[in-house]
Amino acid sequence: MPKTSSETQRLTLNGPTMGTRWSALVETADAVEVAGLQQALADAVHQVDRQMSPWLTDSELNRLNRTPPGSWLDLSPEILEVLACALEINRRSQGAFDPGLGDLVDAWGFGPARHEPDAAAIRRAAQAGSTPAYETLELDMAAGRAIKHAPLQLDLCGIAKGYAVDRMALVLRQHGLDHALLALDGELRALNSQCQGQPWAVAVEYPQDGRRSTHSVVELDNLSIATSGDYRRFLQLGDIRVAHTMDSRRRAPVRNDIASVTVLAPDCMRADAWATALLVSGSDGMALAQRIGIEALWLLRRDNRLTTVGLGRFSETVTDQKQTG
Repeated sequence: MPKTSSETQRLTLNGPTMGTRWSALVETADAVEVAGLQQALADAVHQVDRQMSPWLTDSELNRLNRTPPGSWLDLSPEILEVLACALEINRRSQGAFDPGLGDLVDAWGFGPARHEPDAAAIRRAAQAGSTPAYETLELDMAAGRAIKHAPLQLDLCGIAKGYAVDRMALVLRQHGLDHALLALDGELRALNSQCQGQPWAVAVEYPQDGRRSTHSVVELDNLSIATSGDYRRFLQLGDIRVAHTMDSRRRAPVRNDIASVTVLAPDCMRADAWATALLVSGSDGMALAQRIGIEALWLLRRDNRLTTVGLGRFSETVTDQKQTG
């Protein structure tokens, strides 16, 4: 039964992580030890960062990247869970989501080194084998280990933030808290509704450079949402916008008319990865989403206008606006 407003308190918690911030908006009628909850949430996202960051030399991800093909490496259950999901979506998306493009990410200057695009490194990465990650990386979930059967540089930036949000949700449930809105950058998860029964209202951003405004609002109740786009992290090379997301099929940055894709899913890890997959898929993305059964919203740049196309509950969110940014 929904709580009355007089019984409910709202807590706002947040902190830095992964070059951005996490946040938790929690509603409860029970007493909460706020400092302990804040620390538990911070620990959860920092653990994901320590395990899966390409920027931390001793992360499990980088240890796996340094491990030569043919050698097993023991890994934590958390990164194995993320790798298993990443490989599943790599396969189901027919390579549109590919966690094995770390070499391309680095060559274009979006990796830890943060440099201008390196033409020689780009050529080497583009000429490397195109075997998908799901055929190159083998996971032994029972034994808690992984092995590469060919050279492979993994990058989990298209899925790890969503997983971190899911880990925050687990922390709240372990503390007996069932009504919350959790966020990390463009990935959000609603634990049930608000205490009084209303869904959580979440804004989908208008994809423009340098400023934030709302394109549309989505109501969430026990659901996750994630957005991938080209308007936050990109390089401007002359008149060409170079997105940070890589296309495994072209062995180059994504280049299409999609400004952003927003996806709904039961958990944030899958919403995050599928948003990336649909961004990369370009004009094939709607057919892919229909085949998989994904609810998604595309914001498309066409003839200096922003056109909106949606599936599922987004199907009514159709607009055609002149771009202002």
